[in-house]
Amino acid sequence: MEQVNERTAVSPSSPFYDEMYEDGQQVRPHYAKVHERLMGMKPEERAARQSRMNGRLLEEGITFTLAQGDSSDMLERTIPFDLVPRIIPADEWYMIERGTKQRVRALNAFLSDIYQDQNILKDGLIPRRMVMGNRYYRTEMMRLQVAGGIYVTASGIDLIRDEQGRYYVLEDNLRSPSGFSYVFKSRSIMTHDFSELFFSHSVRGIDRLLNDFRNSLRNLAQTDAGEPVMALLTPGSYNSAYFEHTFLAQQMGLLLVEGRDLVCRDHKIYVRALDGLKKIDVLYRRIDDDYLDPLAFRPDSLLGVPGLMNAYRFGNIAIANAPGTGVADDKAIYTFVPDMIRYYLNEPPILNNVPTYLMSRPEEREFVLGRLEEMVVKETSLSGGYGMLIGPSSTESERALFAAKIRANPDNYIAQPTIKLSTAPIHADGRLESRHIDLRVFAVLGSGGVSVLPGGLTRVAMREGSLVVNSSQGGGCKDTWVLSE
Repeated sequence: MEQVNERTAVSPSSPFYDEMYEDGQQVRPHYAKVHERLMGMKPEERAARQSRMNGRLLEEGITFTLAQGDSSDMLERTIPFDLVPRIIPADEWYMIERGTKQRVRALNAFLSDIYQDQNILKDGLIPRRMVMGNRYYRTEMMRLQVAGGIYVTASGIDLIRDEQGRYYVLEDNLRSPSGFSYVFKSRSIMTHDFSELFFSHSVRGIDRLLNDFRNSLRNLAQTDAGEPVMALLTPGSYNSAYFEHTFLAQQMGLLLVEGRDLVCRDHKIYVRALDGLKKIDVLYRRIDDDYLDPLAFRPDSLLGVPGLMNAYRFGNIAIANAPGTGVADDKAIYTFVPDMIRYYLNEPPILNNVPTYLMSRPEEREFVLGRLEEMVVKETSLSGGYGMLIGPSSTESERALFAAKIRANPDNYIAQPTIKLSTAPIHADGRLESRHIDLRVFAVLGSGGVSVLPGGLTRVAMREGSLVVNSSQGGGCKDTWVLSE
């Protein structure tokens, strides 16, 4: 009787696609072993296992800074990790991988084009004002030769599934996508604390991606003098993703530096070391463009390096991801990515966008304003779950406020129908309950093409009924398994 009740708790009859269950009851074949093992455990046994995993997170300091109430009230906490893995069959992953590679190639081609010849603007596929007036467009990058023509060394493509199980791209993250470290730590925890479950499956490994990432950074170096010196530029220990910065620097053999550790001399960037100055060849930055160089961007920035952009222009240092990449992950530009794929690659898109309405178009704006209770409205320049209205769970006053914002600044907003995000079971107080999820797929672009991390980061809305999966808004994560056969 206990198992029947739990299955009902995990997968009630609902309009959502369930990752583990088909038609509310039948276990999908690729989840059979996981389901059997979980149902064979007593609730207190599952709770103890989950507690051990949470203890590992705390011991290793795997944290994220969470917004509490208003944005000035912050709380550092461990990322909620769920013991029930998300499993993706091999054929399903093949489509995701191909679609991700295609999308990254097209986005990189778009960035190269708009900072060089601007053919896509001349041909009228994208309105010129949407690019040239974009807050992330950097005139400083015009005609600047980027090492290897690679603007987006690392990217994170967010996918969701609708009620039929079809994958859609929700958004592209190209500036400094976060979450790499949580993928690797999730896998480490699962193999250590639930090894009998993990090793009962043939799961594709993930370690190669870090090697590909390092090689992609190395190939950006504009030097023939032996091994290049590479560094990760962090805003510092108070940043919400500082754990990830330290993890990646350690795993890839990068120097972990802050702006105050670096100095510009003769249009070259050096790190202050005990034995003097050491020239930096490649800088993997985890700070936004605005703060990179107070001489080029915000003069009040204390996080960046004065003279960095001049050193970049002279070809004395490579920066990943390149400054100015944010224009390609703007939520309004997102609507044109399928057109970019056809334009630059002459291919049909493998992964489709979520249907999206541009508030800058009067007819689309009026259509959305008449249906705000059905829509998700997003501010085009924000990420992390900020600046959003989720229509079905909003109040009348919240909708009125957003309607006023849209009418005042229509270029700043897009809207999408509320997608019925797929669900997956999580462990909650000894029981298994359904929660909404998405998938951030990580890709690395190098001279040899695009490498995609098998599985990526499954993010979970830990609160029942919530559609917000972002870590900054209280979301958790799962280990994501791609089956090799």
